[in-house]
Amino acid sequence: MNNNDNSPDIPFTPVIIVGGGQAGLSVSWYLQKKGIGHRVFEKHSKFQSWRENRWDSFCLVTPNWQCKLPEYPYSGDDPDGFMLKDEITDYLDGFAESFDPPLHENVEVKHIGKSGDGYLVETSIGSWFCDEVVIATGGYDAPIVPPYADKLDKNIFQIHSRDYRRPSQIPEGATLVVGTGQSGVQIMEDLVRDGRKVHLAVGPAPRSPRKYRGRDATDWLYDIGHYAVTIAEHPDPLKALTQTNHYMSGRDGGKEIDLRRFVVESDVSLYGSLSKMDGTTLNFLPDLGKNLDDADKSYVGIRDTIDAYIKSEGINAPEEAPFEKLWHPEEEITEIDAEALGITSIIWSIGFRPNYEWIDVDVFDEKGRPQYDRGVCGQKGFYFIGLGWLNTWGSGRFLSIDEDSQYLADRIEESLAQKPMAAAE
Repeated sequence: MNNNDNSPDIPFTPVIIVGGGQAGLSVSWYLQKKGIGHRVFEKHSKFQSWRENRWDSFCLVTPNWQCKLPEYPYSGDDPDGFMLKDEITDYLDGFAESFDPPLHENVEVKHIGKSGDGYLVETSIGSWFCDEVVIATGGYDAPIVPPYADKLDKNIFQIHSRDYRRPSQIPEGATLVVGTGQSGVQIMEDLVRDGRKVHLAVGPAPRSPRKYRGRDATDWLYDIGHYAVTIAEHPDPLKALTQTNHYMSGRDGGKEIDLRRFVVESDVSLYGSLSKMDGTTLNFLPDLGKNLDDADKSYVGIRDTIDAYIKSEGINAPEEAPFEKLWHPEEEITEIDAEALGITSIIWSIGFRPNYEWIDVDVFDEKGRPQYDRGVCGQKGFYFIGLGWLNTWGSGRFLSIDEDSQYLADRIEESLAQKPMAAAE
């Protein structure tokens, strides 16, 4: 307890975790098991992003069996299904109740800086000294909306996917959804099912099969060992870190999403990447055909990987028909008039940026990205958890949170062992 000797009025705790979501509380679970004193500060309420920042029909994209929080795996009767939003929050609440973490909700961490060989953490309810800090705030702080959105006609309603809840929230008329990651394509489908006319700006996101040769594709990939590959072992780590998640859906028991099929069966209009807008004029890049082809290439590549595994292992699995493209753009439409097409709203679904401005510790590169090895930073006693590819594909998902949090808790225990008086508050 060497950080607050000169400031007796500031309390000390060995470890502070910033973020009360599943990642932060998983680290808390292991620290509590080890008897290591700590506090968890959550800016909102626990699991707020699941409760408040998802649309009504939201469900998991990965099967329920992948939910493996510390000694709290999914225990329902549908391991191959996909939990709905309320079921997800019930699962998470159950995990938190299973061990009563030292959680302080509605407490904002305003600044973290070095203090001696530890850290000073300033919050909305006061300051704390600590030896170790775990950042578990995720990477979804600031919704991305391009600067040219300000030039759009003010009569056209704009909303980010974070704030979308249901079709009735959107004005009557056609909607342009921008972005084809998991959120974009699922919101598109949500509107289509409500009978809305949808225009979709298709980005470079890849897509995945859902069910293939008798099983969910994620089951095959798990058996193959795909999810066990670490970022250090990945053949193209930059691609892994920057690529948008493959799109598919867990709705209606799980389905794949083929955008070409939506054109044929649901009268969805597709364009390339949105590039600019001015008034009611919207411009797109001529990359629709390429983006669709690239998404299909990813889709077929996953099928081929599964086929090769089935063959090598001599597995008896049903055959599947070869993939065929149902539709292709005859021309690239690069400009439309939103008013003429009856577009009254735009839903931005092009992602988020993290916000680390409150962290005044040398753990970032020149572009502001945190630097670590499996969550352990070069600055002693500083860690990140819950980010995509922290170690494996599952690091930013339920699948590998347990493994990652146990690893960090072990490193924290080792670090605190060098400060024997700091292990308990």
